[in-house]
Amino acid sequence: MNRAFSRKKDKTWMHTPEALSKHYIPYNAKFLGSTEVEQPKGTEVVRDAVRKLKFARHIKKSEGQKIPKVELQISIYGVKILEPKTKEVQHNCQLHRISFCADDKTDKRIFTFICKDSESNKHLCYVFDSEKCAEEITLTIGQAFNLAYRKFLESGGKDVETRKQIAGLQKRIQDLEAENVELKNKVQDLENQLRITQVSASPAGSVSPQSPSTDIFDMVPFSPTSHPPAVPTPNGTQPPPVPGRAAGIKRDLFGAEPFDPFSCAAGDFPPDIQSKLDEMQRQRWRGSKWD
Repeated sequence: MNRAFSRKKDKTWMHTPEALSKHYIPYNAKFLGSTEVEQPKGTEVVRDAVRKLKFARHIKKSEGQKIPKVELQISIYGVKILEPKTKEVQHNCQLHRISFCADDKTDKRIFTFICKDSESNKHLCYVFDSEKCAEEITLTIGQAFNLAYRKFLESGGKDVETRKQIAGLQKRIQDLEAENVELKNKVQDLENQLRITQVSASPAGSVSPQSPSTDIFDMVPFSPTSHPPAVPTPNGTQPPPVPGRAAGIKRDLFGAEPFDPFSCAAGDFPPDIQSKLDEMQRQRWRGSKWD
């Protein structure tokens, strides 16, 4: 086991230095998961972790859950674990935090590495299943370590600090991206709720007309000050407005003016009727005088 760290330097590596230092080498594998271990290295340590995760995966498989597929991106800066379709980074294991890497000789599909978590400072063992590339992935991680160590010697240790700063920035970017996705989901939920509220609510500013109150006979009470609505004539024109009455005229209880034939002006009646009215007016004046 521990093939990555016991590789002899005089043997030829699988990839060019530029591929790992300027880019990365991608691999596809199934991710069994990660579990905490007590020691940062050791064959028995990773074997116990593999047995534990295999058992947990067997239970999940019996429940109908499939082993998730991931993409590994290996470079001199570390090993990234991504979701294959969305390329979302699930774990970013910096190379200087990886303390042990090995492929299992009893199961050619399994390879593992131990990495110290940057937040909890716990050592986690990551276990993967790759039917054809388990040994190749382990050797690629070993080559990344070899190139990183050479760069460390050439830069006098400055390159390590640079990588730490880059790793910190990458972690910050990852956190901001996750926060951005969460905020987008919240905004979408608020927009959906607002859309549902607008559909269910009545249009703004609409006021339902109120019918006038009626009496016990279900009729609208008469009001002497109210005027009936204007009814258009057959030709579509509005009738002329009714002239207002002079103030001070007494009205009866129905709001109508009492009829007084003597208050009418001359010429309002025919001559015969007008003469009779004049005679009645003279008799009325004589009677009031003798009284």
